[in-house]
Amino acid sequence: MASLESASASATTTTSDLSIDEELNLHSVGWQPVDLVSGVSVFSVSMGIWNWGQGEITGATKAHENAFSHAIERLQRDAVRAGGHGVVGVHIERSVHRSHVEVSLVGTAVRPIDAVPIGPDKIFTSDLSGRDFSLLIAAGWQPLGLAHGSSFVYAPRRQISTVLAQQSQNIELTNYTNAMYVARETAMERLQTTALALAGTGVVQVQVVEGPMSFASHAISFATWGTVVRLRGDAHRRMDPQMVLPMNDLHVAFEAATLQ
Repeated sequence: MASLESASASATTTTSDLSIDEELNLHSVGWQPVDLVSGVSVFSVSMGIWNWGQGEITGATKAHENAFSHAIERLQRDAVRAGGHGVVGVHIERSVHRSHVEVSLVGTAVRPIDAVPIGPDKIFTSDLSGRDFSLLIAAGWQPLGLAHGSSFVYAPRRQISTVLAQQSQNIELTNYTNAMYVARETAMERLQTTALALAGTGVVQVQVVEGPMSFASHAISFATWGTVVRLRGDAHRRMDPQMVLPMNDLHVAFEAATLQ
């Protein structure tokens, strides 16, 4: 009985939101899940900031950028405490309210099998699934971190005479169109700036959330994020995947053996 208890105490336990398929793919490229980690941040937005104005709503943009950055930092610290080298499968939940911005990140810390702990400055974060991460590693690439960018912009008011004249017409609302273009260009530029700061050569798995705010229809938002990647070696390694055709119930048509 004592030997069983000691074996149980020394066994490594793992908590993960990855599927069995994803965990097998991780092991096929020499990685393993470590623990479930998270990072959360809530930043306040000043009162009256959503009133009519012109240009970018800098207070809302700063709150969103700060909330995202702080949540990523806390996610990385949590991964360091768990002994991970990075975080994959990060689920990103964000919400913008009249008074505050919330960002919540949850993912699985991973590391190479039998690897030693590393410092927080070397931890990467990624919204790639365990399967996509395995494919990336097998092809000779590596994730570097999450890049993000956002912008909130006022849609200029139309003159009353213009509103009345356009009520019975199907016409483009150029004030909203232009505001969307400004918000998009600014947010994408910030995404690229974050990626360059991580020494990346590209951003994959890019997600976009855009549109008028529910509580301030004259305010246009554009938020984007994705995983920064870089080639590890001198050249990309060509993959030769095998086609898997399921003949029974629907399931994930991907086998870890196809990476070999």
